[in-house]
Amino acid sequence: MELKKLQGAIEAILFASGEPVSLDRITEALELDKLTASKLLQKLMAEYNRPDRGVRILHLEDSYQMCTNSQYGGKVRAALEIRRNAPLSQAAMEVLAVIAYNQPVTKAFVEQVRGVDCSGVIGSLMTKGLIEERGRLELPGRPLLYGTTVNFLRCFGLSSPEELPPLPEKAVPNRTEQTGLGSSVPEDLRQPEE
Repeated sequence: MELKKLQGAIEAILFASGEPVSLDRITEALELDKLTASKLLQKLMAEYNRPDRGVRILHLEDSYQMCTNSQYGGKVRAALEIRRNAPLSQAAMEVLAVIAYNQPVTKAFVEQVRGVDCSGVIGSLMTKGLIEERGRLELPGRPLLYGTTVNFLRCFGLSSPEELPPLPEKAVPNRTEQTGLGSSVPEDLRQPEE
């Protein structure tokens, strides 16, 4: 298949999906190697991701998705009579920031950073699809770990969590503080350093 047709096939896959499509699925469907598929996707993104275009292609970790250009969001909502989503509260933004910068983290860690109960906010962020459970910490009580989702990346225009702006040096806690455990916990029960 010639390159223009392959590029058109990728465009059709992304348009028809409506959800992020992994690079692996694209390469498998089109019987391409990853390097060729990546180059074709980069060319498509260069064509679409201009300020005057109404549709964009987002790169979300190892996936790609077609979406509308945010500058035309108001017009799209008006045409489709979509109710504007309520913005996140200050508390929700704080909890989301704590999770995004320190993931995976426990609810206890988030509450330690904020100084207040975060159960309701965490539940709300999970309902909105911005955070998800990422397993359990291997400690007594096995507390849940939380991290951000692909939906979080899409909403904030990021390809991966590594694109978050850097925090000031003094604001980055160490791993012992993240679990909410002090130094009195035996070493074999502490969360391993990464």
